[in-house]
Amino acid sequence: MDSFDIIMAGFVPFLFVSLIAAGCAARPLYPLPGKISDENRPPIQTSRPYNIAHRGSNGEIPEETAEAYMRAIEEGADFIEADILSSKDGVLICSHDVTLDETTDVAEHKEFANRKRTYDVQGNKTTGFFTVDFTLEELKKLRVKQRYPFRDQQYNGKFSIITFEEFISIALDAPRVVGIYPEIKNPVLINQHVKWADEKRFEDKFVETLKKYGYKGSYMSKDWLKKPIFIQSFAPTSLVYISNLTDSPKTFLIDDVTVLTEDTNQSYYEITSDHYLDFIKEYVVGIGPWKDTVVPVKDNYLQTPTDLVAKAHARNLQVHPYTYRGENEFLHFDFYQDPYQEYDYWLNKIGVGGLFTDFPGSLHNFQEWTSPISRNDSSDKSSSSSKVLEKIALLISSFKNG
Repeated sequence: MDSFDIIMAGFVPFLFVSLIAAGCAARPLYPLPGKISDENRPPIQTSRPYNIAHRGSNGEIPEETAEAYMRAIEEGADFIEADILSSKDGVLICSHDVTLDETTDVAEHKEFANRKRTYDVQGNKTTGFFTVDFTLEELKKLRVKQRYPFRDQQYNGKFSIITFEEFISIALDAPRVVGIYPEIKNPVLINQHVKWADEKRFEDKFVETLKKYGYKGSYMSKDWLKKPIFIQSFAPTSLVYISNLTDSPKTFLIDDVTVLTEDTNQSYYEITSDHYLDFIKEYVVGIGPWKDTVVPVKDNYLQTPTDLVAKAHARNLQVHPYTYRGENEFLHFDFYQDPYQEYDYWLNKIGVGGLFTDFPGSLHNFQEWTSPISRNDSSDKSSSSSKVLEKIALLISSFKNG
């Protein structure tokens, strides 16, 4: 019996039971929380641009759910990204919108019919069901749905809103080191409507949660490599404020140049000036611009790129644009309905260090197929591992078809 047979003798019964338990679905088999030590997990890759799963694999599964994040990890994402808001009782949750209307079934809950409010959100009067008017217990009664009608609707109503801590646990319990990319979302609104007993701010609670789970260390430090993280926000004052609370790397998000920041009321046109970049570089390691701010678009065709990437790189700032979506509704005509052409343009022509994508599996496949490391790695260890994986794949295939 060779080494492979010995391995498989113990593995096949485990695999068989696992497949039965999982209903033969292609889902990651995670151990119980905390059962994998950092030393035994494959490290995060740092040799190519980062694959950042925007709200999880939300092109397939409703956004910011545990299932969307687990799918993203399964598909090869380097980082999972989340927007952090707060419930009425001060529990930090994962939700992109300050209102629940578009991505949950809140309108179907008659018991919450009187919760609709109108608040000022970034200078606009917004009406809806706000997260800050629901306790965590109430939010957990809601079910999440797909934002876009042209995406798969089969998971609507099946998954719940998750907390910031639950999001962190998904990353920490993954079978390899997976980074997190949480956003301090709408801090002005949250600080206006949610009050904590200790009179701390939303940003304080955000950082306290990260410290609780051991997130610390500057970019590429030993501590960072164990638990990789980028903290992001559109609000520059929040990033400056938390710079005194944590040394974890921070990314300043940049919207369309005509939009105003929620906290300082500056246009992002001003934000992208040399003067402002010289200021903010003291607090952040990168910027996360809306991709059309980097390369303007007219009539759905790309125009001449701006010098924003060059200005950022001159200040040793990373650039992680958003958002890359595979559907034709989001692809510019230049890419001929081919998301791989869009990836190639941004990674190899514009030269950015990471992409926020709704389809991390697609980006991962593109990078695997085009990476010199992936094509040329012929070490004995890699070759042996590939052979084992091939045999496992054959076993799974024969089991499914048997």
